[in-house]
This record gives sequence, structure tokens and C-alpha cells, in this order.
Amino acid sequence: MAAENALPGSPDWRITRRGPARAVEGFAERTSVRAGEPLALRLSTVARFYTVSAFRMGWYGGARARLVWRSAHLPGVLQPPARTDPVTRTAHAAHWRRTVEVDTSGWPEGCYLLRLDTTDGKAQRYVPVTVRSTVTAGRTVVVNAVATWQAYNRWGGTDLYRGKTGKKGSRSLRVSFDRPYLNRNGAGQFLVYEAPLIALAERLGLPLAYATGLDVANDAGLLRGVRTVVSPGHDEYWSPEQRRHVTRARDAGMNLAVFGANCCYRRIRSEASPLGEDRIVVCYRDDYAQDPGYQQGCPPTHEFRRMPARDPESSLLGVIYDGYPVDAPYVVTHPHHWLLEGTGARAGDSFPHLVGIEYDRVNPAHPTPRPIEVLAHSPVVRKGRPSFADTAYLSLPGGAAVFATGTMRWVEALDATTPTGDRANHGLDARAGHFTRTVTTNVLRAFAVGPAGHHRPAQDNLATHYPVP
Repeated sequence: MAAENALPGSPDWRITRRGPARAVEGFAERTSVRAGEPLALRLSTVARFYTVSAFRMGWYGGARARLVWRSAHLPGVLQPPARTDPVTRTAHAAHWRRTVEVDTSGWPEGCYLLRLDTTDGKAQRYVPVTVRSTVTAGRTVVVNAVATWQAYNRWGGTDLYRGKTGKKGSRSLRVSFDRPYLNRNGAGQFLVYEAPLIALAERLGLPLAYATGLDVANDAGLLRGVRTVVSPGHDEYWSPEQRRHVTRARDAGMNLAVFGANCCYRRIRSEASPLGEDRIVVCYRDDYAQDPGYQQGCPPTHEFRRMPARDPESSLLGVIYDGYPVDAPYVVTHPHHWLLEGTGARAGDSFPHLVGIEYDRVNPAHPTPRPIEVLAHSPVVRKGRPSFADTAYLSLPGGAAVFATGTMRWVEALDATTPTGDRANHGLDARAGHFTRTVTTNVLRAFAVGPAGHHRPAQDNLATHYPVP
């Protein structure tokens, strides 16, 4: 990635004119493609003409993106409103007609935001897509959490949390990739929970590869020979296939770096839509017994830790999701650990607001690989109940290491540079930014060398923080 990021960046990639709802919006017919494969888009706009610009996201000397391709002026068309399945309350736009097909030949692998611009200058939106890597062995694989983006997408009025009435019983049971993203200017959760991490990783010049969680689930060989898998700030929704493939690779020596919280929490199933395979994310949650797939023998689509098919995420990650919402200081308890080298942190140092909005902890009541080291042990209070958020490092017999931050705000903190704290970024300040960037750099560089547990085995200190009664 060093050669790619040495190219001139495009500082004008950001959206500056969002415009009114439905002014311009769209979606790609595939969440990922390989370079050279056609990428079909279905777009809608009130404008007479628009353009599509493909920006590859990275470092680029701080510009964070590079313009790879731009269309000519294209004729606008206003597509129909969303349709909603009355049984599963799945909102979609599969009935939109295809408006443009893009040739991706020559596009470098990586994460892309396709920016839609009305030519009257009044509105802009993004369409995210991944150009996935053809070679992953020997690399650090960044996995875009597209299923989680879609779970929180309320385009059409429903997502996996709320429906049009706002009541639990009106939420979707299945959500579709056949629709634009309503949140984050059309970029889903990418800009908040993934882009800062990708910028740092590419700045380091590491050998990177790119894939989505769906790609990991569908290709059992994708992680063969991979040095590290990187999970971003919010990576909640995993299929059993994705978890199985990551676990198998971890047990064979692949490192796992989790730069968020609430990872691998809910079990999903992918299904086809009229536009192709893996276009529907199924998660019935508390209503799993009503799922026709479950009734036909598929695993339940609810939390991994729940019966039936109980398999807590802690057996993979070492930490387990403990709840939300919280806003708490991050407290360092093991400052001499090699992963904290260069931070200047001392025992008891705290970083305001760095723990939030969701958090994980080590909980010996659940399956927990050993040895495991707790590097930060931060007191939190959630709904009147005291607990802790933990940053943890563990090593496994196969040589792999796992690092988990225990807080969802870690990736957001990578961009924190304001000395007194940025109100628009939860109050995170430059100290938190320096700390998280330094630790993240230490993790990525060490993990890129190979199985970190072989030469950096964890020194178990669990009893220090969670003594046996």
C-alpha cells in the first residue's frame, strides 16, 4: 500500500452539500467486487443530471482518499419509494431499475466511497463498495463490517432495531442491501468506525488486503496464510460461517485484532434477493423461533451466547460484550506491556470518554482462552450496575495472539487531536488520540510479522482483576 498511498490524494472527496432527503441516493448491486468486474448501480435523483466519482479511501498524505474514476454527466431519474414486505417488514428498493454499470478495471483493491453529485450542485451522497483482494496470504486483512452497517440502516423506515411505529414489534426481521444507506451521508457506518483505522494502517505501509464479512463467510480459503484479521469499531453481526472461518484461521496461527466492542455478538444468516446472493441479512433475535429458516434446521438468528446453539463470543475474542450506554474514562492498569510502548502512560492514567458507547470485559464466567492479560481495567456504571471495560491481550497454543480494545470509541479516538477535547467526537482529546494511535500502531506492526503469541506470549494476570472468591 505504500506505493498507492504515495500517489496524490483528493482532499475534495468529502460531502459538503447533503441536500434534502431523496435529492440523490443509490446503492450498488454487490457489496464487493474484484478489480475488473462490472459494478452495477441503482441510483435515484430529482436532478436532471448527476455524476459518479469513485474515491479509494486510505492515507494519501493526510488527504484520506484518491479519485480513481469519474463518470460523464448521466441523466437523472427519480425512482419509486421503498417497498416493505408486510411479514418481515423488510424495506428495499429492488424494484429500482439499473441506472449505470461501472467498469472497475485497474481499480486498486481497497475500500471505496462512490460519491453521487447532482450537476446543479445542490446534493451529494455516498455509495460504499469494497474492491476485494485476490491475494490475502501474508497480509493483514481489513474486514468491512457490512452486515452491521445494514442492521442499523433505516432507509425505508425500518432496521433491525426499530420500525415505523418505533415499537419493538415493528422492527425488521430481515434487512436488505437492495437500498441506499440513510445514515452517515449514505456511507453506512464506514466513516465513523472504519475509515480512521484504514487511514492509519495504510499510513504504516503494511501489506494489507480487503474483504467484507460476507466474503470471509463465503470463501473458506480466504484467510489461509493470512497474518492478521482486523475487526473495526463496530462489527456486531456475524454468520456462523464467518465465525467458523475466523476461528479456524486463528487456531492455525492467524492473529486477530479487534479495535472496537460488541464484536461477533449476533448470529445472522444471509439470503438471496431478486438482485443476487447474500443481499438479505436475517436476524430474528427474540423471535428466532418464528424464523422459517430456523424451523427448517438453520441455526437460530439471535445472540451467539444464548441457547439454543450457545457459543459465547468470548471463546473467540477473550472478551465478551457487557452492555451500553456508558461514557467513562479509560484506565490503564498494565502500562509496562509491550503493546503500550511509546504511549507514556502510567498505572492509573485515565482518558476521559474513551470508554463508550458500548463496551466489552473479560468475564471468567464465560469461556475465556488463557493465558490472557488485562491491560486496561476501566470502571463503568451501566443503568446503576457497576462493571468494568477491559482491554485484553491473549495468546493461543497455535501461536496466534488476540488483541481487543473493549470499547467502541477506539477507532473514533484515532482522529482525536484537539487538546481540550472535541465535543463533536464525544469529548475525546489529543491525549486519547496519541494513546490509541500508538497502541494501534504497535498491534498492527507486531501482528503483521506473524503469529505474535509465539514470540510475545501473554502473561496471565486475570486473577489480579477478577480474583476467584
